[in-house]
Amino acid sequence: MPKVTSKLQLTVPKAIADQYGIRPGDQLEWIPAGESIRVELMRRKAKNAMRLSPEERLELFDEATKRRRKREQALLKGKPRPEPETSARGWTREELYNDDRGLPRGFPR
Repeated sequence: MPKVTSKLQLTVPKAIADQYGIRPGDQLEWIPAGESIRVELMRRKAKNAMRLSPEERLELFDEATKRRRKREQALLKGKPRPEPETSARGWTREELYNDDRGLPRGFPR
């Protein structure tokens, strides 16, 4: 059983690393899950996210926006909220999901 070092580091057991394909340099995300912690391999999440088409990514963006607005409405308890000024933000949702902004050079698509 691995122990936490004085630098708060933890060694991944070899059997777990082999089973899940964890290699040196991979990033692990630590997610609180009640009384336990869930660890996810970031490499796989990034690859899966890049497989979505721009249309699928736009659809996810729209769904997330609807969920956010629904939560805001619940917080405001039916009070109308002002619409955001999209022209002042300097980007559109289409620009976010159709171009290569934010990707490192040479990043595989």
